Amino acid sequence: MRIAVFTKYVPDAAEERTFTADKTVDRDTDGLLSELDEYPLEEALTFAEAHGKDAEVIAITVGPKQAVAAVKKSLQIGAKRGVHVLDDRIAGSCVLSTSRVLAAVVEKLHAEAPLDLVLTGLASTDGVTSAVPVQVAERLGWPAATVASSVEVADGKVRIRRDGDTSSQFIEAELPAVVSVTDQINEPRYPSFRGIMAAKRKPLDTWTLDDLGVSGDEVGQAAASTVVQSITERPPRTAGEIVHDEGDGGRRLAEYLAAQKLV
Repeated sequence: MRIAVFTKYVPDAAEERTFTADKTVDRDTDGLLSELDEYPLEEALTFAEAHGKDAEVIAITVGPKQAVAAVKKSLQIGAKRGVHVLDDRIAGSCVLSTSRVLAAVVEKLHAEAPLDLVLTGLASTDGVTSAVPVQVAERLGWPAATVASSVEVADGKVRIRRDGDTSSQFIEAELPAVVSVTDQINEPRYPSFRGIMAAKRKPLDTWTLDDLGVSGDEVGQAAASTVVQSITERPPRTAGEIVHDEGDGGRRLAEYLAAQKLV
C-alpha cells in the first residue's frame, strides 16, 4: 500500500496573525504542522503498519523554506518519505492554484509507483476552506470521499463513514481515491526519540514548479481567483460589565442576552 498525505505548515494559532504588504498571511513567523493534518497522517501510518514493510507513507507540503518543518515532523512520527514543493512563484496562490500544484505532486508520485490513497485533513487551520481535497480529486480524475470519521480499505475499494447530526452515511469508492478525515477518526501519536533520530536518514525531496511541469503563470497571487481587498485588525478586548446581583441579576442577564440576540 502506498499513501500520500497532505501536511500543511501553518502559523501558530497561539501567536498574533499578521499580514504582509500584499495582503497575504505573513508566513515568516513561528509555525507548525497543522493540527488537523495529524489525523490523516495517523490513519495512513495505521494502514501502513497493517500492510507490512512494503507499505509507504509519503508526506507532502507546499510552502516557503520553513514549511519543511511540517514534513520533518511527519517523518519523525513515522512517514517513510517527504516531499517539499519550494518555489517562490507559488506565494499568494489561491485554493485553486494550490490544488493544481498538489495534484501535480500526486501525479508525479503516482507515475513513479501507483498510489492507493491520498489522505488529507478536514481543513487547514489557517485557510479553513475544506476545498482542496475535492479539487485535487477532480484534477486527478479520482473519486473523492470526504469528512470521514472512519476509513476501511479492502478489495480495491475504500469505504468511509460520514457522521451527521442525526445519521451516518457510508460511502464507497474505487481506488485510487482522495479521502479527507475528521479529528474524530483517531488519536494521533507523538514523535518518539527513536523516530526523531530515524527521520534524519529518510528521503526528503525538494521539488519546484519546473519539476512538476506546472507553469508559474498558473499559480501565485497574479493568477489567484480571489483577491483580498482590505484587512482590518481585530478591535482590542474591552472590559466586561459587572452586574451586582441585588435580586434582579437573573432578569438583567436575560435582558443582556436578548439585546445581544443570543436568546
